[in-house]
Amino acid sequence: MPEPTSAPIAVDATAVPPRRGAAFVPEPFRTMLAGRVKHPLGDHFGLKAFGVNLARLAPGDRSALHHRHSVQDEFVYVLDGHPTLVTDAGEVTLSPGMCAGFPAGGTAHHVENRTGREAVFLEVGDRGTGDQVVWPNDDLALVTGPDGKRRFTHKDGTPY
Repeated sequence: MPEPTSAPIAVDATAVPPRRGAAFVPEPFRTMLAGRVKHPLGDHFGLKAFGVNLARLAPGDRSALHHRHSVQDEFVYVLDGHPTLVTDAGEVTLSPGMCAGFPAGGTAHHVENRTGREAVFLEVGDRGTGDQVVWPNDDLALVTGPDGKRRFTHKDGTPY
């Protein structure tokens, strides 16, 4: 039987301390994502197999750079607002109750808030190892160095 954890059983999702922006990506991409707010719910509960974020986008913000994962599946469920889902196949305005899923290796995607009020949605993704991310519209690559650490480079391999 597993050992009990000290993680909470239930909380108000908005009480989980938010992460603002995307401090892990280099400029100019960090500035492009500066307005997003994500409450890392999966981390808060100590989840290991998958992550869950309560994402909040103010008008004009975006969830991520346009991207796809090689190993990670992703799922989005809209709670409030009308964000625009942007994929390689086109765009669709989402409404509360709508959802979208992205199998590993599938279409590149991101969410934008093109409205005048906040959009709120859940993001769910697995935490499989060996995931590679592709940003088809940006000069950005994530590589694993000889030391095993992942680093951002330009697509030609030069470091940021």
